[in-house]
Amino acid sequence: MLERISRRERYDLFIAWFAISIAFSLAFTGGVGTWMGNPIQETTLQTYLVFLVLSMVTVGIGFVLHELAHKFTAMHFGFWAEFRKDNLMLLVAVVLAALVGLVFAAPGATMIYGSGVTREQNGKISAAGPLTNLVLCIPFAVLLFASTVLDPPASSGGLLTLVGVVGLQVNAMIAAFNMLPVSVLDGKKVLAWNPALFAILIVAAFGILIGTFYL
Repeated sequence: MLERISRRERYDLFIAWFAISIAFSLAFTGGVGTWMGNPIQETTLQTYLVFLVLSMVTVGIGFVLHELAHKFTAMHFGFWAEFRKDNLMLLVAVVLAALVGLVFAAPGATMIYGSGVTREQNGKISAAGPLTNLVLCIPFAVLLFASTVLDPPASSGGLLTLVGVVGLQVNAMIAAFNMLPVSVLDGKKVLAWNPALFAILIVAAFGILIGTFYL
């Protein structure tokens, strides 16, 4: 499989993964305002580093597999595809997360090379990414459930719980954002191909995301 991922694509995936990991870690800790004596919340360097590592693991899994799902689905249909980072959007993601604690996760796109892509093929290629993130929510949910069963007294602040919650939120965020039916996002192409599947995916993504805020 690795031989199908070029050196340029690996580089772009790595830079985008690292940048959005920083963005998510800033969002989870409230942005730079928490480093400047925010009376509502204060974030220590140690806390930030914990969330940075968690974000790198969870974003690394969610983001990379999302893009590779697009790539290999396109290749299944006989097209060549490679991820390309967008430096401007990566900068926007980090700055926005730092200033207001929100992640605008559009680090780039998997480019499909070749002609003759049908609406159905384009819809399936697009759906593969968010669907992968929704599937990844399952092991993180199991981990979260296991943490409450194995160590109930510490379930609200234990490491397993934190990994489970962050993993759920990151993958749900990626899926929900990409399923928005606007611009070049996946949702627009899925909607054009199969409105029923679009409805299922976007409701599932936002449902899981909203649910994580009550954990």
